[in-house]
Formats: sequence, structure tokens, C-alpha cells
Amino acid sequence: MKLQSSPLYHHTPYDGSRQPFTVGLEPISEDSWLEVDTNLEYQLERKAQLLASDIDAVFRAEVDTVAAQQEAYELVVEHLRRLGNEDYDVSSSPPVPRVIGVKHDEREAPLVRAARLVQEDLVLMRPSKDGYRLVAACLCFPSSWSLAEKFGKSMFAIHETVPNFNHGKMGRIVDRLFQNLKVGQLVGRYNWSIYDDAELFHPHPKRISLRPSELSIEALARLFIRVERQTLRRLPESGYVLFTIKIHHDPLATLRQHSRAAELASGLKQQLLALTPDQRTYKGLDEFQHLIVAALEDVVNCSKSA
Repeated sequence: MKLQSSPLYHHTPYDGSRQPFTVGLEPISEDSWLEVDTNLEYQLERKAQLLASDIDAVFRAEVDTVAAQQEAYELVVEHLRRLGNEDYDVSSSPPVPRVIGVKHDEREAPLVRAARLVQEDLVLMRPSKDGYRLVAACLCFPSSWSLAEKFGKSMFAIHETVPNFNHGKMGRIVDRLFQNLKVGQLVGRYNWSIYDDAELFHPHPKRISLRPSELSIEALARLFIRVERQTLRRLPESGYVLFTIKIHHDPLATLRQHSRAAELASGLKQQLLALTPDQRTYKGLDEFQHLIVAALEDVVNCSKSA
């Protein structure tokens, strides 16, 4: 399996345009709901590997969610067919990614069949007396959280380790948004984190495995900015909320060559410096913040002198 090139720095929420640990939801169009890029083959093959090797780690569903899963599947198929993207054979049923030729298996859960078609992970949230609960998900590319641990929990319980989510305004805002989201209304937001590899399946807590003594400015080129593009929409029949997550990896090794190098490095530096101690710990950056900041300052200085 060959790792294809991906559109680097396609989404840059760390450039100062958005603030971390805020809701930051924005309207998105139907046409831009799901993304297709040059990493399609790699990400779909990685999903297939994970589903084949340990499906319980990446797929869970309550038994009464099949109809809602089917809704989500049909929505994904309709979206791909309507857009007619050249990466898909829309003459087949369902549309098949040309790079991998996903086999349609009716014995699989509808949410798994849908997730095999697209780069996004798919999560279904159902309203309950405790708020919206995670009741079904095909989550192959988690960013430091385990589906086994979060499955069945409410939005508030899922985010109990996120600084100020449950004890500040963020949790209340998200809860109201879930309650008030209308059918046909699509919204999106972004998260970013820093990892020391480009592995997509990260169910364990964030941490950089290098020792601080090993992490020179040059060694920081081994790090990746991991960006999550998240979308929300309500399913029209069941009323569940369909949550999608798409992963992008921006290697710091290439930042220096980017046309916006100074802007991106400066923005990320400022966001790192603005993190509270709790936020820094949550992102796994306690030991490395000052080193990453120094590396980013070096990028900014080199760009100015170039």
C-alpha cells in the first residue's frame, strides 16, 4: 500500500483564523459536505485493513440503529452520485471509488458500507434524556480516543476530559446546537493536534514519543499537524445527528517550503503560547511546547530573511 500525496495545508485552523477549544461551527454547502482528495486510496485501504483485523475496535452500533444507519448510507450514496466526482464510478450501485473498487456486501452494517466509500469516519448521535448519545460509529481514524470507551455515552460524558467543555459554555453551546440543528442545515468545524507520526488510527491519549532531549529544531521536522474536519447534519427520518470526521496531516518538514510559511508558523506559535496548562496537557504538549515554539520561530525568521 503506497502512501499517496495529499493536499498539504488544505485546512489551517491553527493559522489564527480560528481559536482552539471553541465550538467554531460554520455553515457549509451540500456540495462540500464530504471531501475527496489524493489520499483517497490510502485512507480507504487503511479502513479496509482495520475493519478486517479488528472490527470491534472501529465499529460499534446499538441493535436498534439499523434504520438510521441505512439513512446515513443512502445520504452518502446520494451525495456521491449527485456530485459525479471523477474519482467514483457513478454508473455502479453504489458509486465505487475507482482507485480501490470497494465491494458492496449487503451483509455488512449500513454504516460500515457507507464508511468504506468515503475518507470520513461516520458517527451517529441519538437524542436521549441525558443529551445526545453515541449509538453507532465506524471510527477508523480516531484522534486519541477509543470507540470502545466512548460508545453509548452522552456528548457530555464523551468530552469529560476536554478542558472547560462541561464546566464552561462550550458544552451548553454544543448541546443547544444539536437540539436545534435543522434537516438540510450543514455545519462544520476544525480541530488540530500535533503528533510524531502520520498514522491514522490513534485510539490512545495524545503523546509525543520522543524524549525532549532528542527533540532539536531539526528533529521537529518529524512532527505532524493533524487536522480534523468535522461536519454535522440531521438525518431526516430518524432525527439522529450524523457526525463526520476527515483527517489531514501536515508534516512540519514541509512547512518551510510553503508559500505561507511565515503566516502559518506564526499563527501556530501564537496558538501554542495561548494554551492554558490544562489545554496544553490535553494536547500532550507539556514537555514540548517551548521546543515546538522555537522551531516555528526559526521558520518565521528564515522566511523573512529569504
